[in-house]
Amino acid sequence: MPPTHPALLTIEHLSMRFGGLTAVDDVGFAVRRGDITALIGPNGAGKTTLFNCVTGFYKPSRGRLVLIGRGVATAVDIAALTASGARYRRSPTADIFLLERMADFEIAKKAGIARTFQNIRLFPGMTLLENLIVGQHNRLMPASGWTVAALLGLNAYARHEAQTVETAKYWLAEIGLLARADDYVGSLPYGAQRQLEIVRAMMTNPVLLCLDEPAAGLNPRETAELSRLILAIRERHETSIFLIEHDMSLVMRISDRVVVLDYGRKIAEGTPAAIAADAKVIAAYLGVEDEAEVADIEGLR
Repeated sequence: MPPTHPALLTIEHLSMRFGGLTAVDDVGFAVRRGDITALIGPNGAGKTTLFNCVTGFYKPSRGRLVLIGRGVATAVDIAALTASGARYRRSPTADIFLLERMADFEIAKKAGIARTFQNIRLFPGMTLLENLIVGQHNRLMPASGWTVAALLGLNAYARHEAQTVETAKYWLAEIGLLARADDYVGSLPYGAQRQLEIVRAMMTNPVLLCLDEPAAGLNPRETAELSRLILAIRERHETSIFLIEHDMSLVMRISDRVVVLDYGRKIAEGTPAAIAADAKVIAAYLGVEDEAEVADIEGLR
């Protein structure tokens, strides 16, 4: 993607404190529309805390999180929304969301952000198809008249239900699991469950898909399949992707931009090639005190 592609999500002066502990400290960067943006850093760097602020699980102690869901917004538009005290504004020119003011369910439903977690959160006692249908709960419930239309078998709900099933089958086919649509999720291997969780998130048709360590626990073959899925989602569905990942080979292979945190602060941002050569990043991952020590470690130069 071109470097001038407009920002979808802009993070400004984000800080998150838990009592005397500062987990994220004055961090700012942008996730560009159509990009795959990776957030990396050593354990305890604040990556998941930042994710939780973006998706509404935490309310940041300070900072602004601006999502432009549709259209193009000017700085004046954003400033006017901020001054108004409102959480979001939809207009003919742009949909603007101030995520730091919104609850997690609003961020998912109204702003169009979906996420996965480090630990898989599927329903093992339900089938693959049923797990994906759950992903359209927010759409199906109003269509059902909050169960009344579904109980009465009204045509409007039947159409919505049929469309949801077809969408679920499409995503199962995308990950090669359509033949197992009626199997219980608990019978799937771990790698297949990871992919299923991602396509369940895609059932909400998000503008931004947040993936928290999607390759954790995967073998090389499963990681390669995951890579293909993530790239296909970006290319075919125009979904921007923001991910946390420790598998550097995956990050360097699929990312357009990489942001690096260390002790809650941003220490680098750039292309994968630039990040791989950044002495500050190397120092942080090796646990050395400063960049000068990097040159003393054999094999890094």
